[in-house]
Amino acid sequence: MSGSASRISAVKAVTNFESTPTPLNFDEASADEIFGLNVFSNKVMKHRLQKSVFKSVMRTIELAESLDPSVADTVAAAMKDWAIEKGATHYAHVFHPLTGLTAEKHDSFLSPDGSGGAVAEFSGTALIQGEPDASSFPTGGIRATFEARGYTAWDVTSPAYLLENSNGKTLCIPTAFFSWTGEALDKKTPLLRSMKAVNTQAQRILKLFGHKNSALVVSTCGPEQEYFLIDRNFFFARPDLINAGRTLFGASAPKGQEFCDQYFGAIPDRVLACMLDAEREMYKLGIPVKTRHNEVAPSQYEIAPIYENANVAADHQQLTMLILKKVAQKHGLECLLHEKPFAGVNGSGKHCNWSLGNATQGNLLEPGKTPHENMQFLVFCAAVIRAVHKHAPLLRAVVAHAGNDHRLGANEAPPAIISIFLGDQLADVFEQIKKSGTALSSKQQGVMTVGVDTLPPLAKDAGDRNRTSPFAFTGNKFEFRAVGSAQSLSGPLVALNTIMTESMDYIANELEKATGGDISKLNEAVQLLLKSIIDQHGAVIFNGDGYSEEWHKEAAKRGLSNNKQTIDALPALTDPAVISMMEKYHVLTARELQSRQEIYFEQYVLTLNVEARLTHEIAKTTIYPAAVRYQNELACAAVNCKAAGVVFDASLLNKLSELITSLNQSIASLEQLIEEGEHGGHSVSNPQKAAERCSKKVKPAMEAVRGVVDELEGIVADDHWPLPTYQEMLFIK
Repeated sequence: MSGSASRISAVKAVTNFESTPTPLNFDEASADEIFGLNVFSNKVMKHRLQKSVFKSVMRTIELAESLDPSVADTVAAAMKDWAIEKGATHYAHVFHPLTGLTAEKHDSFLSPDGSGGAVAEFSGTALIQGEPDASSFPTGGIRATFEARGYTAWDVTSPAYLLENSNGKTLCIPTAFFSWTGEALDKKTPLLRSMKAVNTQAQRILKLFGHKNSALVVSTCGPEQEYFLIDRNFFFARPDLINAGRTLFGASAPKGQEFCDQYFGAIPDRVLACMLDAEREMYKLGIPVKTRHNEVAPSQYEIAPIYENANVAADHQQLTMLILKKVAQKHGLECLLHEKPFAGVNGSGKHCNWSLGNATQGNLLEPGKTPHENMQFLVFCAAVIRAVHKHAPLLRAVVAHAGNDHRLGANEAPPAIISIFLGDQLADVFEQIKKSGTALSSKQQGVMTVGVDTLPPLAKDAGDRNRTSPFAFTGNKFEFRAVGSAQSLSGPLVALNTIMTESMDYIANELEKATGGDISKLNEAVQLLLKSIIDQHGAVIFNGDGYSEEWHKEAAKRGLSNNKQTIDALPALTDPAVISMMEKYHVLTARELQSRQEIYFEQYVLTLNVEARLTHEIAKTTIYPAAVRYQNELACAAVNCKAAGVVFDASLLNKLSELITSLNQSIASLEQLIEEGEHGGHSVSNPQKAAERCSKKVKPAMEAVRGVVDELEGIVADDHWPLPTYQEMLFIK
């Protein structure tokens, strides 16, 4: 094939790649044997701790009781001994700052013994509390740069684990991270607060239904992670992928995803080897991964776990992203988690499958076979409907960032309009309630007949699924499909938990007033309440095509917001109603919400600034020279033809020259905007204003440069084109 020397070299390296990792031996240790091998789990604690200490810790985990500080030294000693026996030399408090990434500070177990030797130490104090420098993390004005003190606090409810490296192991302790003033500087702290709030209000409703001594109610989550894998030789030949995580240039390949031959297709051997390797590492850490498959776009894949406690799921999800990137490198691949690494093909999301449940009542969003008779389920489902309708702008805000702007609203992801898909069965039940105040029937499952005698009869669900809905009921949970593939789950989970808390609080108040503690009045009170909720909030229910223009018009008539861009969505974080709700349930203070809004606007600006500088640099120093070299080649050919008396068709040369002029003009326009803008770490003086400028001016200027470059890619001779193409990156493995 033709192509520039660097591209030919990359293609050669890819096609000649041989995997170096030692093949996994599943005969030596099966998946179930290694599951949780590197986790300081309840099972390990039960074996290593005194009974009284173990019971004390379990009360904190299972009943959300305060941790007894007196047991910390005992737990720390057992944790240290377990970790050292498994080869650990250091421990780390792991936390999730407001960058959305994972942070960790490592300390050695060894301390000098005063006699020229060393002794392994790990106290209860070291387990419970750490003190990483907080000055370099974004705080949104909560802390000045010189105010550096920050604390990490052990999260007992998320198990400690060992992180393996070829040269050793580190004991990792999940922690919350907050400032000297006690304000949250991380993603975990508000999530834990929201989990507490959910339980408080859910218990009130369960009590109304006669449930006494109910187990702790928790929100649960099972996130589906989409990602791309490309060869690292291509990755390192693309400065935009290295620095921005997405391609800032790239013409569509002749073949994309139009044949639908990628989705659920046979997984390439090299990719499957990488997946198996990554899953094995996840098994060791107790991450309950269940599903893997090819996704819609070429070189796009998905991994999905079984649902678990939302706080643990959020921690596991951060680990999943780290492991995917780490293991991919062992196989000569790069894992791309950006929401839109390649234009023209589907981007990636992280579908958040969310529900509520406990050990005594099970899943509170399980409808059963006759949901019209399941009064308790209908109450919790109505609470979701009310919550999503009332707080839709907040749900849109918590998935708003630069990467997701490329994805939401396109025909590959849910629209920016937040609506609920209930499915035919539940929609019918609530429609009956709306019309008559009660539901008398539920559509039932049928039997699928496919006309092949050798195939067994198949159960047919009472309704279909809807992939165009941002918030869809999928049998016993709601799937929040608008979450971006690279973002932390914690923000969306905090929002879901808190709006559900507010809605359950409202419902509990109404039912308590209506019944006065008399359970015989509950049925009538519930029927009246359900009708009231569906009358007031039923506008958020939509079972149709969320991509259609008709829905966008209908949504506007229903009063549903459509905040298409980050700059339109983020202001909802500091809406007075949101602040009031978050403060009422002690999830986030006004100051903490304002700081988050400022940080997210700032992150948007910083992202766009990096992309703008990269666009300018690559276009000016890489694309322009390649185009000029080809222009010179054509010009020389024209001169030679004229000298030889041969007619030269100059149409391509003329077109190329026009595009080069356009490229220079678009580069100059972008350069001026860059020079006028704010730069540097956290120095943006007015993040919201700067974000609006980036969205309305810088982003279109970048797109103008890209438009010319992508057109040039279709004209410049292949042996002059300097960057690996979409065709190469997406299809050569």
